Amino acid sequence: MLKRTRWIVVFLVFLLLGGILYFITAGKRAKPKEPSGLPGPRGSVERILNVHVEVLDTHPMTDHTITTGDILPAEEVDLTFEISGKVVEICFNEGEFVKKGTVLARINDAPLQAQLRKLESQVKLAEDRVYRQQALLEKDAVSREAFESVQTDYNKLMADIELVKAQLAQTELRAPFDGIIGLRRLSEGAYASPGSTIATLSDVGTLKIEFSVPEIYATDVKKGTPIEFVLTDNQGKEKTCRANVYAAEAGIDRATRTLTVRALYSNVSHLLIPGRYVSVKILKSQIDDAVSVPSEAIIPEMGENLVYVYRNGKAHPVSIEAGLRTESRVQALSGVVEGDTLIVSGVMQLRDGLNVVIDKFVNRP
Repeated sequence: MLKRTRWIVVFLVFLLLGGILYFITAGKRAKPKEPSGLPGPRGSVERILNVHVEVLDTHPMTDHTITTGDILPAEEVDLTFEISGKVVEICFNEGEFVKKGTVLARINDAPLQAQLRKLESQVKLAEDRVYRQQALLEKDAVSREAFESVQTDYNKLMADIELVKAQLAQTELRAPFDGIIGLRRLSEGAYASPGSTIATLSDVGTLKIEFSVPEIYATDVKKGTPIEFVLTDNQGKEKTCRANVYAAEAGIDRATRTLTVRALYSNVSHLLIPGRYVSVKILKSQIDDAVSVPSEAIIPEMGENLVYVYRNGKAHPVSIEAGLRTESRVQALSGVVEGDTLIVSGVMQLRDGLNVVIDKFVNRP
């Protein structure tokens, strides 16, 4: 019994010592740490701020406006006959490329061919009459009026022949320019009239990008202005293409207060299809060697734009003159130069002469 009591007392002593050590350790952990930093005046401690910085360099910078547009073929026409008649021949395959002047379809020309042969058979007789009347006129055997009547009959006959030949030419439908012909809408044996569309011919070797700009930007867009338009493929990947403005409407559309503009794009590979919707970026001006700062690094203060630069471990404010602006950056016309180390994080906590430590170098996006 005595031995058991002795073990209980030893256990309680160890338990008491463990509790005392626990509270001493917990007190040390709860004791506030002294702030880190450099000693300031009168024993105060000055805070050090870890920052991200960007080393400024020169780069191209563009002023642009974004709008939407459509892709149009350079030329497009609905193919129709100029006269009426039954279609006797279709000479093209749907979706193929055809050259200018290629015969695409024909209508029945038998009546016109017969009329032409009839008129041509009268030419020899008419020429002989003119020849005989001219010989008699030179001998004063007939009046000039009789000669001119025969000459007029001959000229009328030749005009009738030219008219029939012109009508025969209209029985053939020819391609007015190089292009890709679409789907056929009439078959052989159908009756075609001047309003009947046989197919549509499109020149897609060159494409027009048509878009509209607000009236406030109308003076910024002129012949030769470069644009970029973005296409998205079926995999969601974007492709950027370049074109140049070649023409614009003469005035502003009163209903929309916009100016309609067109640009030309060389589609030699025929990869782009007319009718697609595109996002258009109008490049109004470009600076090849601009120095810019991130928008979030600028602090507007008393009518000035301030940024902080890193020099010898301290932050120093600099006033910059803003120039060209994009979605994320502002051109600095003065105040900073290429090679300056710009502080881009924690700018609202900075002040002149604050000690800073570079935590990370960031690159211009």
